[in-house]
Amino acid sequence: MTTAESGTGDAQLIKSDCILCVSGCGIDAFVKDGKLVGVRGMAEHPLNQGRLCPRGENLVEYANAPDRIKYPMKKEDGAWKRISWDEALDTIAAKLTGIKKEFGAHALAIFCGSMAVENIELAAFTQRFKGAFGTPNLISVESICFRIRVVAHLLTFGRFTSEDPLESECILLWGNNPDDSRFMWADHMHEAVAQDKLKLIVIDPKRTALAKEGLHLQIRPGTDMALGLAMMNVIICEDLYDKDFVNECTVGFDQLKEHVRQYTPEWAEQVTGIPAPDIRQATRVFASANSACIIPGTCSLAHSGNALQAERLLCMLQAITGNMDIKGGWAMTPLVKLSDLRIPIDEDPIGAEEYPVFYKTWGKAVPYGQAMLFPDVVLTEKPYPIKALIVTGGNPVLTMPESNKVRQAIEKLDLVVVINPFMTETAEMADIVLPACTFLEKMGLGMVYGINAGLPYLLLRKQVVEPPGEAWADWKFWTELARRLGLGEYFPWNTDEEVIRHLLEPSGITLEQLQENPCGIFYDTRKYDARTTFGFRTPSKKVELYSQALKDEGYDPIPTYREPGQSPVSTPELAREYPLLLITGARMKEYTHSQLRSMTKMRRMAPEALAEIHPVTAKDYDIIDGCMMYIETRKGSIKIKARVTDDIAPKCITIPHGWAQANANVLTDLQERDPVSGYPMLKGLLCRVRKAD
Repeated sequence: MTTAESGTGDAQLIKSDCILCVSGCGIDAFVKDGKLVGVRGMAEHPLNQGRLCPRGENLVEYANAPDRIKYPMKKEDGAWKRISWDEALDTIAAKLTGIKKEFGAHALAIFCGSMAVENIELAAFTQRFKGAFGTPNLISVESICFRIRVVAHLLTFGRFTSEDPLESECILLWGNNPDDSRFMWADHMHEAVAQDKLKLIVIDPKRTALAKEGLHLQIRPGTDMALGLAMMNVIICEDLYDKDFVNECTVGFDQLKEHVRQYTPEWAEQVTGIPAPDIRQATRVFASANSACIIPGTCSLAHSGNALQAERLLCMLQAITGNMDIKGGWAMTPLVKLSDLRIPIDEDPIGAEEYPVFYKTWGKAVPYGQAMLFPDVVLTEKPYPIKALIVTGGNPVLTMPESNKVRQAIEKLDLVVVINPFMTETAEMADIVLPACTFLEKMGLGMVYGINAGLPYLLLRKQVVEPPGEAWADWKFWTELARRLGLGEYFPWNTDEEVIRHLLEPSGITLEQLQENPCGIFYDTRKYDARTTFGFRTPSKKVELYSQALKDEGYDPIPTYREPGQSPVSTPELAREYPLLLITGARMKEYTHSQLRSMTKMRRMAPEALAEIHPVTAKDYDIIDGCMMYIETRKGSIKIKARVTDDIAPKCITIPHGWAQANANVLTDLQERDPVSGYPMLKGLLCRVRKAD
């Protein structure tokens, strides 16, 4: 057991899963006298197989955290006052009614920090309330996180596919460090490389632990497309592509072949800093493997300044080498069919006009707007005023780019409501704060698919302990608020069980079936024959290397290299003032974004934010290991401790996100966005450093 065996004695064992990140690892929870007293990894769970990361190992402290929000609170004269749920809901409902009457339903924005598989109930009920109330403005992490990879797959394949690394002969980690983000994959890779069963390629400005075990291409941040196009050049010029797959299953190969002639490895060397021979070697290893799997970081390419085209380029590399719908490549995982709680409305959200490709693919719209536009819309009141914000499952003041502008926008609002288990930086700015359950205190559905190795697996996330004080499940908050607003007909559910039964209805799986199988069930199998059984659901019914859909919207039909909006090449004058390259968003295995910073065990393991800087660069600025320094961009400045290491590329600095004391998003820039998707450029911004006095 990862928590001390002592004290668990006659404790009750409850099998569930952890959703402190999207992985959804299985846990054995031990409960005694109503408290969580121990936890270990569930051996029967197909993903983690008995293992846990430090966050999962620390669930006992998380469950019993003394700093939980336990009661509704209202800010009066700058101080928090405890109020009842009735007063809180009545106050919110009255304020929203007035705002809707004066400014329209779109004057309410809702921020949701979890629109993925890890918290299905939160996402589903947030979307349902949005539709019932009538606002189009659901803004979420999908504006900055995983959604653009889905769009790239849909445009190229007509369906989403995911990695199959456990069966792969060659893995290409592109901006991905699974030792800090996906330990179960990292464990497999370390073991497979040691046994000479895996060829490993790592593309990263940082020499990670896995990079030291494989072929490492140390790339200049923001130039990933240049490398990908050069790899395409080698594959085609050296006849390393899968001719049968290309001829039978793709359209646009002739145009692609002509397009990539210009992108030679020698050209890419000048752009990326990677020697041309290394580009050729890595490409040959990847393209010649019997099964090869590109595993990009969750957001690495999405934050490069060319989000959509970079993600699409990976799809094309995977496709022309024939690594589609095969073991060890990319394959399709059937998604369990759940009830759709969304209520359609006619009005488009903010960002739909500016970024139509992000908003709609093959005529199907997503239910959220582009959150990167939110601060400017609030501050300018164009195209209309936004007056209220409800935040659930997130902390946008700390996690969204350009924090100072986000703060200014939130300060301007007439009503800010936050529902969260903890007092976040966003909650501190709210008018009303409401206590939310953690996943340990409510029932839910646990899944492992998509970015989690594509396992068609479903588990009932059981309630482990009672919520503290008056904390509510998110679905109950949305339900009770809707009823106060006269929208109760859309929210007939009264218990966790009723919610789960309704969600499961289309699946053919029952709540009783999941209760009888506490370790979860496989509801289907991974599809290696999707090419013939499911097909490519594009207009051409093939893999679209040349995208007519993108051309019709005025974008490049084939990825074309363009320098990021900020770089030594595109903005040389700015680079003279800010000569270094900043990488933000580095993951830490001890934390999930801004969460868990108050956990004592986590703080002992990783007590503070560290900025990694190369010895040569550090020497230029009189920086020594452990000293404090300032990092500055044209948007702001933070003070942070230096970690001098030759693992990071010269002239690059990398900092983790989620730290209030050294907030990376004080430095980021909302104006630097991918022109197709609106995704922010968070890797490769120009910066400078100076030693703190």
